[in-house]
Amino acid sequence: MNDLALLAAAPASLLVKARQTIAVSESSAGGLISAALLAIPGASAYYQGGGVIYTQDARRTLLGIPDEGVKGIRSSTEAFALLAARTIRERFGTTWGLSETGASGPTGNRYGDAAGHACLAIVGPADLSKARTLETGSADRLANMYAFANAALTLVLDGLQQA
Repeated sequence: MNDLALLAAAPASLLVKARQTIAVSESSAGGLISAALLAIPGASAYYQGGGVIYTQDARRTLLGIPDEGVKGIRSSTEAFALLAARTIRERFGTTWGLSETGASGPTGNRYGDAAGHACLAIVGPADLSKARTLETGSADRLANMYAFANAALTLVLDGLQQA
C-alpha cells in the first residue's frame, strides 16, 4: 500500500492546488485506488467519495445505472469505464471521475476477459476524457489489484497534467 500512497501523492497535490475534487468507481482493484487517495493527509479537500462497483446490483444501486443504461456496453471495456467515470463524477458533483473495471483473477471474468485485464477511465472538466486497457498477463489476483490501482493513479496524474 505504501507504493500506491506514494503514487497518489502527486495527483493529490495537483487536486489540492487546483481546488478540484475527485470521485472513484472501482471494481477489480477492490478499493485500493480510494485507499491510496485517502492515505494522503488532507484527502477531504479533494476526495469526495466512491464505491467498489463489483456486481450488476452495485452498478444499479451505487451508480444508479439501470440495465437499459448499459445496453450495447459490455462490462470490462473502455466504453463501460468511461460511462462509470462520467456517472460517478455526476453523482458526486466532482471535477473528476475515475473508473476501473476488470478481472483480477485467478481466472477471467464472465465476459471472456483473461485475468489481469482492466479498463480504466478518467473524465474531467472541458470534456476531457481518457480511457486505456491494461493487460498484465498474470493470474495473481493481489498483484493484479495493485497493478490496476497503480495504472488508475497514473491515469489520474496524466489527466490532471493535461487539464
